[in-house]
Amino acid sequence: MSKIFEILKKEEKRQREVINLIPSENFVSEDVLKALGSVFTNKYAEGKSHHRYYAGNQYVDELEDEVTELVYRAFDIHKDEYSVNVQPYSGSIANIAAYFGVLNLNDEVLSMSLEHGGHLTHGHSVSITGKVFEFEHYGVGEDGFINYDHIQEIAKRFQPKLIIAGTSAYPRNLDFKRFKDIASSVNALLMADIAHIAGLVVGGVHPSPFPYADIVTTTTHKTLRGPRSALIVSRKNLSESIDKAVFPGIQGGPHMNAVAGVGVALEEALKPEFKEYINQVVKNAKALADELKKLGFKLSSDGTDNHLLLIDLTPMGLTGQQASDKLEKEGIIVNKNMIPFDTRKPWDPSGIRLGTPAVTTQGMKEEDMIKIARKIKDILAKP
Repeated sequence: MSKIFEILKKEEKRQREVINLIPSENFVSEDVLKALGSVFTNKYAEGKSHHRYYAGNQYVDELEDEVTELVYRAFDIHKDEYSVNVQPYSGSIANIAAYFGVLNLNDEVLSMSLEHGGHLTHGHSVSITGKVFEFEHYGVGEDGFINYDHIQEIAKRFQPKLIIAGTSAYPRNLDFKRFKDIASSVNALLMADIAHIAGLVVGGVHPSPFPYADIVTTTTHKTLRGPRSALIVSRKNLSESIDKAVFPGIQGGPHMNAVAGVGVALEEALKPEFKEYINQVVKNAKALADELKKLGFKLSSDGTDNHLLLIDLTPMGLTGQQASDKLEKEGIIVNKNMIPFDTRKPWDPSGIRLGTPAVTTQGMKEEDMIKIARKIKDILAKP
C-alpha cells in the first residue's frame, strides 16, 4: 500500500472513532464520494454550460444543467427571478465573485464582524475582501442577539452598496425580511451567505433568504451534506456580471467531479429522509445546549435556534485552545472560537463552537446529546 493510502486509511479510522462536533463538518454519503472520484475528474470544462472553450463537453453540459435544475428545486426558486452558478470551488470564492460581480473597488459593504459570528470573507482585515472594499461591521448585543435597529442606524450613516446577512458562528435564526427592509431603505443590495444554514433552509427549519436576497451564496459541505464546493444564486439582472467574476475573473475550469457530488447531495436533500435528518439536527443542538446549561456552562445568546452553539469558557478559567485540546484527547472534536466581545486573540480565544450535523448523520438523538454534554463537563472539569 502506498504512503498516501496509508494516510487515507488512518483518517478514515479517526473519523469513525471520534465524536465530531464541528458544525462546519459532516459525513457525505457513499454516492457523493463516488461522484467525487468519478471520471468527471478527468474533464476540463472552461466556460458555462453550452458555451465551453474545449470540445467533448456534451455530458459535462448535461451534468451542469441537471445540477442547476436541482438547485432551483431544492431552494424552491424560479428561473424567471433567479439564475444559478454551480461552478465556484468554495464558499470563499463564491463570496469574492459575488462582490466583484456587483461592486467597484473600495465600495462600501456592511456585514457581521468575525468576532461576533461573521466570516473572514465578510471583510476581515486579514482577508483580501477587507483590503479591496470598505467594510463596516455590525455585531450582537450583550444578550448575544443581532440588534437590527443598530444595523439600521449603521446603514443610514454608512450608506453601503451591499449588506451581507450571513454568519459562521451565530446560534440564532436570521431575519432576512428585516435585512431586506434595511437594505432597501438605503438603496443597497442584500446578499445572504447561508453557508452554515443551507441544509436547514432546504429542510424547512430555518427561514429562507428567498425572495428577500438579491444574491445568495453557500457552501455545500456543511448542513447540506455534500462535497466541498459552493453555489451562487442571484437575481437575473446581476447574474451575468457575477458569472463573469467566477470565470474568467477568479477561477478557471470548474471541478466537475465536485459539481457531480453537489448534484448527488441535492438529490438526497430533496428526499423526505433529509427533512427528518435536518429536523433532528436542530433537536439535537437544542438538547445539547439545554443539558450544557443545566451543567453550568455559559452559552452565547443562552441557547440555539439552529445547528450550532457557542460556549464561553471564561467562568471555567479555560481558553478555547485548552478546552479543544483536552476534548480531543478524549475523542471529542470541537473548534476553538471567539465569543462576542472576546478579550482574547483568535488563535487562543475564550470559547468553543459545537454543532450537531455530523453526529446526527451518524444516527445520534437527544439522549446521546445529553451523554455528550455530561462527558464534556467531566473532561473540562478535570485539572
